[in-house]
Amino acid sequence: MEPNEGDSVGMSVESRRTSPKGPLQLRLLGPLSVSRDGKAVALPGSRKVRALIAYLALAPHTLTRSQLCELLWDVPNDPRGELRWCLSKVRSILDEPEWRRIVASGESVRLDVGDVFVDAIEIERVAQASIETLSPERLQVLVALFQGEFLEGLEIDRNPAFYGWLTAQRRRLRGIHAALLEHLVKSAADDAVFGYLDQWLALAPFDPRVHEVLLNALARRGRIREGEEHLAATARLFDAEGLDHAEIQRVWKAARAQAESQVRVQVATVAPQTEPDAGAPVGARRASIAVMPFVDRSEGGGSGGGSADGLVHDVITRLAKLRSLFVIAQGTVFALQERGIGSDEAGRILNVDYVVSGSLQRRDKRLSVTVELSETRTARIVWAEVFDHSLDDAFLVLDEIGNRIVASIANEIETLERNRAILKPPSSLDAWEAHHRGLWHMYRFQKDDNERARHFFETAVRLDPTFARAYAGLSFTHWQNAFQGWAAREAETERAYAAAGQSLMADDRDPAAHWAMGRAMWLRGFHDQSLVELERAIDLSPNFALGHYTLAFVHSQTGDPGAAVRHSDQSRHLSPFDPLLFAILCARAMALVRVGKFEEAADWAVKGVARPNAHAHTQGIAAYCLALAGRHAEAVAQLAAIRRTLPGYGIDDFLSAFHFGPETAALFRKVAKDSGLD
Repeated sequence: MEPNEGDSVGMSVESRRTSPKGPLQLRLLGPLSVSRDGKAVALPGSRKVRALIAYLALAPHTLTRSQLCELLWDVPNDPRGELRWCLSKVRSILDEPEWRRIVASGESVRLDVGDVFVDAIEIERVAQASIETLSPERLQVLVALFQGEFLEGLEIDRNPAFYGWLTAQRRRLRGIHAALLEHLVKSAADDAVFGYLDQWLALAPFDPRVHEVLLNALARRGRIREGEEHLAATARLFDAEGLDHAEIQRVWKAARAQAESQVRVQVATVAPQTEPDAGAPVGARRASIAVMPFVDRSEGGGSGGGSADGLVHDVITRLAKLRSLFVIAQGTVFALQERGIGSDEAGRILNVDYVVSGSLQRRDKRLSVTVELSETRTARIVWAEVFDHSLDDAFLVLDEIGNRIVASIANEIETLERNRAILKPPSSLDAWEAHHRGLWHMYRFQKDDNERARHFFETAVRLDPTFARAYAGLSFTHWQNAFQGWAAREAETERAYAAAGQSLMADDRDPAAHWAMGRAMWLRGFHDQSLVELERAIDLSPNFALGHYTLAFVHSQTGDPGAAVRHSDQSRHLSPFDPLLFAILCARAMALVRVGKFEEAADWAVKGVARPNAHAHTQGIAAYCLALAGRHAEAVAQLAAIRRTLPGYGIDDFLSAFHFGPETAALFRKVAKDSGLD
């Protein structure tokens, strides 16, 4: 077996824990120890027995004997015999007469830790929930669990598979430890905070944040000399590694100036200043991300320059083309990898919001890519996926996987940022947060929410007049007003067009700006120009799912129905949980109507209106597609559902919203009249 550096400690393990005071405890954070009823259990001297205990405890699924032999033995004379001996020793340590924790059946082996307190599992479980919500008391308890490095002193010579797993877990847990300390210092008492800061600094000496927090703490307590000494030492440390420390110097300069102008000692909290720098543009922030080099686990694939490096380069390039994220350049992340710096630590050094890591493996004409997206400051894995494909065409497979990775990352981050922004008081939002607060309301597709979205997008562009995506969002709200009939169509059409123009002026390389202009041109009836703008959007970023959807939407009515189906499928493939999935499916249905596939169109339309956010016009698509397919009762039911909120809705309302060609419009009118749905 080849443990994956992307595998997280117990990530798929259920909450299999008891109180730390329970009958059996397994401590992995520090030297391995086992205790029963508070008394230490003697462990054998064999390193492989100890390694086996730890690996089985954290395994997210049942393992095979072959995998365990591959992990712990470097071509021994009798690996199966040695494994049996090790398992017998593990049984003598962990099993009890009434509870056999080692469960072996034929080839499979697992360790049942359902009643065992395992410190590493507890730490991972909490990290995956949300460190940000923990009380100071709970944070202190968790930090106290770290009694040293994970499996301290348990290195095994000539076992590269075990060494890779051990290194990955140490890096992961070190990142969680740093995240716990970072959140603890925000609320720790005055007499304890510097102790926690020292621990954090020892774990992450190149994390700019810990230096900034420490310098702010020293300045607020009037300890200027110590701050100067720390800054000088930090500058030497960063210079030796070729790292930039200009921001740390800026933070110290501001903190010292404030301390010298206000002669007081602040004893409340050591959180860094949250007030924006007077000289910095408000709202110029974007979410930042580093894509670390993937580990190539293919045979002979560890030398670099192969498929794994090529895939990472592709992902970095495509994410940068989206223009919605600040993406760390390839040279920087590869330089950090060459220094042996793991993804969690790299995220802290680079001071980014998110980190992507993963691995690639070719085996038996298949390619498997494992990817994780994690938050830097909470060490929480927010998305993970395994892409497994047949290697019929290696380049096409890598291109396809790259598409899926980029689209998934972009969607996950947008969702996280929307959810985070909605929790903040409106008065405290910067431009980035106001934009995502607007997206949260925009995707609810209700008149009142659309108005709130407009307000937040206007706030975003007021705070940052160069924010192209906020103008695109503002254009979308006016587009919705016109399309849904919530305001005068002509006036809202011109407002949508004007906002899209502002978006293009702010950044004509942003695919969202061209997407907004393409939608506005469609509203104005300029379908050819609309397609030009939308094609430009996906030329700039082939992974821009909304661009593909809107191309499907326009083509489904007056363009090429075959292209509409292809773009609908591509959009759904790139963003299978998109807030606009209902519309993506219904665009496909409209295209199928134009080629006479009424039954198929009805099926897709029904799938569309079953999705969240489906509004009256998409329900109208379903009603009239069902009528064309001869499914009269279902069509009547759909129209009745519309009329519960929009009494009198009929074929004129439906056709006035869309821009069908004369033949398609006549087809819908005829079926509506014949079915009594007009």
